Order: sequence, then C-alpha cells, then structure tokens
Amino acid sequence: MAEKGKLPENYKHIVRIANVDVPGEKQIRIALTNVKGVGINYADVLCAVTKIKKTQKTGTLSNEEIKVLNEAISDPEKFGVPTWFFNRRKDYETGKDKHFLTGTLNFVVENDLKRLKKIKTLRGMRHQKGLPVRGQRTRSNFRKSKGKVVGVKKKAAPAKK
Repeated sequence: MAEKGKLPENYKHIVRIANVDVPGEKQIRIALTNVKGVGINYADVLCAVTKIKKTQKTGTLSNEEIKVLNEAISDPEKFGVPTWFFNRRKDYETGKDKHFLTGTLNFVVENDLKRLKKIKTLRGMRHQKGLPVRGQRTRSNFRKSKGKVVGVKKKAAPAKK
C-alpha cells in the first residue's frame, strides 16, 4: 500500500460502475449510493457477496473487482442477494422479483403511476391532484398545493358600556 498522503500507482479518481461515474476517494459502500437504486444497505450486501472490503477506497479497486461488482449490480440474484433486498418485488408484468437501477427505475415508476391514474385508483387520483398518497393528514401540511394558510378568526371584542 502507498505511504500516507501518496496515491498508489493504479489509483483512479473516477470509477465507472453501472454506467455511473463514482468518485474514487470515497469508500466503496458510500460511492455505490451515487447509483440510483442502490442505497447504503444494498451497497453493503453487494460488497459482501463480491467479497470486496466495504471500507476500501473506490479508486483502489482493481479492474477485476470492478467487473465483478458490475455483474453483481446487474444480476444480483445470480450472486445470492436475497430477493427481499430488491426494489421491485413481484413485477406487475412478469411476476418476478427484480432490482432496477438509474433510468430503468425512473421509467418503471412513471409507468406505475400512469397505470394507477388510468384505472382511476385512489392512489392514482391522489397523485393526479398532488395530494399525499399514504394517509397523512392534510389540514396543516401540504398547503403548497392548496393555497394560503388557514387561520383562526377571533370574535370581535364586545363594546364597553
């Protein structure tokens, strides 16, 4: 390993993982979160199944380690990642468990919302109106879509005799 303050000769400042440029100076578990669809826990699991030390700097990864990491991200089921870690369980069209990343994730979420709006479910209608979907109260919060703040009017003071 290199001396403190000096970079190793094979150090990369930017590493391309899953078609996303990740910074080389960060730990691999933190750098992987730059990929949309990969959170900190999922990054830890990917490091565990690929046997890469999660505190290792991304820039010090070898080309083989980067290749294995890319394969694990693209096909996590093959590497033994449990299906409950996936972000798409029981896909609407295929019924299979999948894990989507970056542009595909955006596309799938948009299609889900379009489908909900088209069949006029309660969730779809709430999305359409810009209201909270998951049962939150709306009296004081979410006022940006409703207009001005609702205040309390005080009664006029009684006239003195």
